[in-house]
Amino acid sequence: MFYYEVLCYSCKKIFKVYEGSPKYKQAKENKIKVFCCDDCNHKIRIEAINNFFR
Repeated sequence: MFYYEVLCYSCKKIFKVYEGSPKYKQAKENKIKVFCCDDCNHKIRIEAINNFFR
């Protein structure tokens, strides 16, 4: 399986983006240079939901 190693802008860790995912296509085409790993993406989403209901 093909993959790209990209840097998470939140936690600054390198993670793999595998072929077939939307992030892989974006990394391959260099449309977006800033990526967020799944763990940080989940944390940011939960925080946004919690702040919405306040």
